[in-house]
Amino acid sequence: MADDKNVVRYDEDSIRSLEWQEHIRLRPGMYIGKLGDGSAPDDGIYVLIKEIIDNSIDEYTMGNGKQVELTIEGKEVTIRDYGRGIPLGKMVDAVSKMNTGGKYDSKAFQKSVGLNGVGTKAVNALSSSFMVTSIRDGKSKTAEFQKGILVKEHKEVKSDEPGGTLVVFTPDDTIFRNFKYIHEYLENQLLNYCYLNAGLAMHFNGKKYISRNGLLDLLERKTNPDELRYPIIHLKGEDIEVALSHNNDYGEDIFSFVNGQYTTQGGTHQQAFREAYVKVVRDFFKKDYEASDIRTSIVAAVSVRVQEPVFESQTKTKLGSQNVAEGGASMKAFVLDFLAKELDNFLHRNPATADALKKRIEQNERERKELAGIKKLANERAKKANLHNKKLRDCRVHLNDEPSVKNREAYIAMQNDSTIFITEGDSASGSITKSRNVDTQAVFSLRGKPLNTFGETKKVVYQNEEFNLLQHALNIEEGMEGLRYNNIVFATDADVDGMHIRLLLMTFFLQFFPDLIKKGHVYILETPLFRVRNKQETIYCYDETEKQEAVKKLGSKPEITRFKGLGEISPEEFGRFIGRDIRLQPVMLEQGDHIQDLLEYYMGKNTMDRQEFIINNLRVELDLIEN
Repeated sequence: MADDKNVVRYDEDSIRSLEWQEHIRLRPGMYIGKLGDGSAPDDGIYVLIKEIIDNSIDEYTMGNGKQVELTIEGKEVTIRDYGRGIPLGKMVDAVSKMNTGGKYDSKAFQKSVGLNGVGTKAVNALSSSFMVTSIRDGKSKTAEFQKGILVKEHKEVKSDEPGGTLVVFTPDDTIFRNFKYIHEYLENQLLNYCYLNAGLAMHFNGKKYISRNGLLDLLERKTNPDELRYPIIHLKGEDIEVALSHNNDYGEDIFSFVNGQYTTQGGTHQQAFREAYVKVVRDFFKKDYEASDIRTSIVAAVSVRVQEPVFESQTKTKLGSQNVAEGGASMKAFVLDFLAKELDNFLHRNPATADALKKRIEQNERERKELAGIKKLANERAKKANLHNKKLRDCRVHLNDEPSVKNREAYIAMQNDSTIFITEGDSASGSITKSRNVDTQAVFSLRGKPLNTFGETKKVVYQNEEFNLLQHALNIEEGMEGLRYNNIVFATDADVDGMHIRLLLMTFFLQFFPDLIKKGHVYILETPLFRVRNKQETIYCYDETEKQEAVKKLGSKPEITRFKGLGEISPEEFGRFIGRDIRLQPVMLEQGDHIQDLLEYYMGKNTMDRQEFIINNLRVELDLIEN
């Protein structure tokens, strides 16, 4: 019989009832996905901003207010719209009482982004300070909260301000630790709102963004016109808009949106587009092309508006709706009917575009057939290599798993945290393996420096054992839909060799799997360069400035250790750097960057321009590393 001391008591005292804000703060992942520190575009601090702006966008789509203003000063966020404003008598309830909001009245919000009235409450509960002001019918009212708890409700007063809603909040740094805003992410977020709502003006810290041509503008920004095989096709209909072309990249690059929401993980509308596009092209050319030959190298954007959309999580990154409206057409039929008419008509009217599309498809077909034999051998080698025992220390939860029905929201949050560390050497991979979270963190170990793949064809992916095994570990051979990890992290030493490995890995992904970088899946792990400690305290420092501050704080000549390789960091210490306080540097393509130009510059023939760049930008970094 078990000892009484080891028996877990379960009685009336074990049952707890949580206030709404307590539950959100206890399980934030259920409401905003992963927390993060701002290094990823889907981190919680950006979701908080999105939840407030979504309400402003819903106002605009119903003809109320033509601009939204976002201001960030330090960690304080201010959002102002010029819609109808929250009804003053219900304003406090709307931001602090669960199951309260205008979104439950489908007549008032026919095709809104958020339907369950949770978003603003989550922002309120997860903010150290939250203030809302509604201006409506010549009156205004303000309420102030701290961590979701009302601390002051102001009386209604007369106001000459334009109508609308003002929200000011600061994310709680006890939940979002060491966070910082990356303005490029916010700029992309605001631009997407503009592309999906032509004529809407978004202001960010005084800079204005606006789009007149919708998804056409989006695709023009995302592509290099010199690399497009034909001019962008832009089609618009009632509640649907599509823009598409083909370029010279591998894979598929599809941006999908629902009711103005960027669905980063796609969903039923994106799958409907992929299938409908293949059918229309086959019917037009009267040839049963392989689906992969039709879609390879496509770059497209598709936006639909549906009534009461069903998303697979509160963060609304994947659409689950099967129909465009209750009792309406299926998503597949809706998208197919549109493309069957509009795309077919466009191709008939533009024979030059149709011919260019056909040549791109036939080129894909030739390349696929050339690779067929090589791929078969490569797959056999991957099986014989015993990938999951020798190269990959896998985790338990993967991005493309079917979420657990029992605890779906929590499981999806874990999927968002799924990470694979790509490292080199036994000591480094050993330290990470011993200290990782086995539920969400996997480790892939490289053997030596990877091959420089610049200028190579996709044959090299299958002929090179390391890259062949890596793509199998990621499960991306057949496309991004099978991606097993949300975060792909380069974990290399902070020395010249480590930087070279990072560059070679970036070249590989940019050359053959650019979607992974474009969609924000690829990062560099930041690990401390120094450990500064005395008998009372240990401080880990990531640069020279942090080291100097630590020395000043600890005083009395503390012990300073310089980490020259990941293998020098013990597993116990490593656990600190890949846990809650992990620091990730995103690998990003800035506006105007085009992949082939970047690769040519950094990985092509040695030029004077590149030599000058290295001399001017890396001298200080190398001095730090060598010292």
